[in-house]
Amino acid sequence: MVVDGAEPRPGSGGEQLGAELKERLAELGYAGWTGGPSDPPVWAVWSALSARWDRRITLFDLYQLEATARGVPVSDLPREDRARMAAQVWAVQFPGPGVATSWTRSAEPVVMVPYDPTWSTAYADWEQRLRQALGPATQRLDHVGSTSVPGLGAKPVIDNQISVPELEDEAMYEGQLASVGLPLRTRDSLHRFFCPPPTSPRTVHLHVCQTGSNWEREHLLFRDYLRTLPEVRQGYRTLKQKLATIWREDRPADTDAKTTFILDAARDAEVWVAATGWQSA
Repeated sequence: MVVDGAEPRPGSGGEQLGAELKERLAELGYAGWTGGPSDPPVWAVWSALSARWDRRITLFDLYQLEATARGVPVSDLPREDRARMAAQVWAVQFPGPGVATSWTRSAEPVVMVPYDPTWSTAYADWEQRLRQALGPATQRLDHVGSTSVPGLGAKPVIDNQISVPELEDEAMYEGQLASVGLPLRTRDSLHRFFCPPPTSPRTVHLHVCQTGSNWEREHLLFRDYLRTLPEVRQGYRTLKQKLATIWREDRPADTDAKTTFILDAARDAEVWVAATGWQSA
């Protein structure tokens, strides 16, 4: 797994377009694009790139395009503009009704900490609470994300994934999850996301998905692949540490910057599945 050069870096002035992005622009007929008056607008260009390369076109690509059009370093893009761009990108990557609540959390820095063995205990506590609250509404409940991988540093937030028979039937689980302090935050065509309100610490996230869905399989496979292969886990840890420094004040960018690594790992993991016969337990 190649890590060097995989992470995006905020610009420091001058040329804002990375080599890979320039190659992709040229392939679409946008060679020499600078965002000037005679060029297609930023969002139209990003949308064309996304239509061609799907999830490999990320929020940081939009940052690069916007910074180039403005003639400023990526790091000079205002926070409110970055938030607007993140919302635009997520609406494409995760189509659906979108935000389910009006509240927002204040900006929180990205903080990576070493692996903590108590994370598994914290998950077990949440698993018990969630099973009691949900009853038959859940078909499986899993610890996913970086805190579920021994030896992998992470933001200290426990990610729970619940698989339900009918994702669209929110009445079967939304109220029960709110009763344990996890109101619905966003919904899209792939999953529902629950997290504590702004008045509570961000110590847990909850993702509800359809039983047997690609969402369910991808997250379980990525977890087990990292658990099994030390070299991949080390590469991911190194990348995460770098990104936590680069994007400390931009959580959406920190999350999105891992996309290339995750997609490459997902491709390699399918080879591993074929060799090992892996199935989600």
